[in-house]
Amino acid sequence: MRLIEVPAKTGYVWFRQGLWLFRRNPFAFLTVFFAYLFVMTLISRVPLIGPFLPMMFIPGVAVGFMAACRDTIAGKPIWPTILVDGFRSYGSVVARRLLALGVLYVFALCLIFAASALVDGGTLLSMMMGDGPAGDPETVAASFSPLAVLVAMACYVPFAMLFWFAPILVAWHDVPPVKAMFFSLVSCWRNRGAFVLYGVIWIAVALAVSFGLTALMQAIGLGQEMAFAVLMPASILVTTALYCSFYATYRGCFDVQSSETPDIPDTSGA
Repeated sequence: MRLIEVPAKTGYVWFRQGLWLFRRNPFAFLTVFFAYLFVMTLISRVPLIGPFLPMMFIPGVAVGFMAACRDTIAGKPIWPTILVDGFRSYGSVVARRLLALGVLYVFALCLIFAASALVDGGTLLSMMMGDGPAGDPETVAASFSPLAVLVAMACYVPFAMLFWFAPILVAWHDVPPVKAMFFSLVSCWRNRGAFVLYGVIWIAVALAVSFGLTALMQAIGLGQEMAFAVLMPASILVTTALYCSFYATYRGCFDVQSSETPDIPDTSGA
């Protein structure tokens, strides 16, 4: 395994490759995504620690989704059980390391929301935990602090760089958690231009879908409930395609000479 430095325009390549992966087997990826939502919803109902458990399992689930991308390229069938691939396919040591990454991820998120609480008194944290201010939309909007969101986002970026590749390095390359986080940070920083373009493209797509569909629903006179019924599936499609593109960033940033982690075919003509 060797770190690769790529030009900024590669961010667009990752975007296209993510779309290619999703189009190759959309039903399987959507099934895996809905299974993830269902399981995380059940886990979150555990008393006291429920809100933290889904976040703790995110690194392991990320490995499962990457495995789904790998198997899709290889033409293998995809089942929802692939979500636990990180915990069952690489031995107990890797499973413990992924759980350790999960604990570190929860700790990082706590630090992020603690920083935002210095700005808004903990309102953003309460909203994320499902205990936000109740009432009409105007009341909720009045309690919302854009500055707190900006602070949280600014704090989240370096943490995202630490955890972006860490789960897959732990599971597929037998790298200890702290070392994997370091490699992830270095790789993201070396390819920051590509990641900036990659992020801008996906944000633009998400905003275009959201605002475009909202404007369309208003133009044809559909009610709020109907608009939500249209926006929700659209957001799920975009999110699932985004998850598929994570594999493209991994294959783009690491030179992996292994048939078990196939590269994505050239999609320039797709």
